[in-house]
Amino acid sequence: MKYQADENGYYGNFGGAYIPEMLYPNIEELKSQYLQMIADPAFKKEFDSLLRDYVGRPSPLYLAQRLSEKYGANIYLKREDLNHTGAHKINNTIGQILLAERLGKKRIIAETGAGQHGVATATVCALKGLECVVYMGAVDIARQAPNVARMRMMGATVIPAESGSKTLKDATNEALRDWINNPDSTHYIIGSAVGPHPYPDMVARFQSIISEETKWQLKEHTGSEYPDYVLACVGGGSNAMGMFYHFLEDERVKLIGVEAAGRGVNTGESAATTFLGKEGVLHGSRSIVMQTEDGQVVEPYSISAGLDYPGIGPQHAHLYATKRAQYVSITDDEAMHAGLELAKLEGIIPAIESSHALAQLSKMSFKGDECVAVCLSGRGDKDLDTYMKYFNL
Repeated sequence: MKYQADENGYYGNFGGAYIPEMLYPNIEELKSQYLQMIADPAFKKEFDSLLRDYVGRPSPLYLAQRLSEKYGANIYLKREDLNHTGAHKINNTIGQILLAERLGKKRIIAETGAGQHGVATATVCALKGLECVVYMGAVDIARQAPNVARMRMMGATVIPAESGSKTLKDATNEALRDWINNPDSTHYIIGSAVGPHPYPDMVARFQSIISEETKWQLKEHTGSEYPDYVLACVGGGSNAMGMFYHFLEDERVKLIGVEAAGRGVNTGESAATTFLGKEGVLHGSRSIVMQTEDGQVVEPYSISAGLDYPGIGPQHAHLYATKRAQYVSITDDEAMHAGLELAKLEGIIPAIESSHALAQLSKMSFKGDECVAVCLSGRGDKDLDTYMKYFNL
């Protein structure tokens, strides 16, 4: 499979494990055991039953009729917003907590931007009775207060990252620092398809349930497993990787990853990594990174706390480099209006991250019979304050 990782964790030129020596035993332990563990029938049985009975899967695939009429295509929304905790993040944290249990780890750490991964991690730690520490940028703590309250209510310790832009990149730095200091007792649940191998592959596998379900649900709806287009927003890229996964090898399906242009790609306030970045190493893997001429990471910006990351997962970088997927960018303003539009047309308030994917519909031209599957990665409860201020609601 040409779009998957090789035995060293590389997708073409991207991937690998660029890690401090202190983390080598942890990464090696994971790398040597994760495939065997997730293939174990007992693991699969527990994973599947928790996704069904605890998360509420399968999530519906909904034909958005009024949205479809507006854009002249058959637009299906994969409703990850209806999962327990309100986003796709729970798929991955369930998988990783089961791995952590089997590795004998008693303490879990995580990074979070929009807070959805933090909530999902706190949720599974409460479920399994494990200590939970979540690192979150101080800026994100302020703009995602409801999610911080949820994490604390479930017993997690939320530690603000006060360095840099005080957002997702900085929270990730703090989490990696913690892991270096506590390698034996701690498992780090990375929330996106980023980080050193085997994380990008592992996260993509746990999130691939999204496209697995989408295929059989489309078959039920349309008689075909394959849409013409698949759209998903991309920060680090876990919901997109999950939505793309089972379509990667069929080149008839056009894959579109939607990044955050922020206030505009060339304004200096953006997170459009594939437009602005170049090859480099960030958070343990080789990928495309927003950086200065001398290799310093550029501070990203997006109105959505989950998309302001200065890199992209290595599998996405490979899909971009090989042109298997197209990567586009959407501004804050375009995303906010697309979110409001979905609320008014379909009675669904999307997360601002998901609104970026929805906004791409207005940039596309359809003949009228195309099938378009959009990953609605999360619900907008966490973003109501941002929506209200933006539109003076």
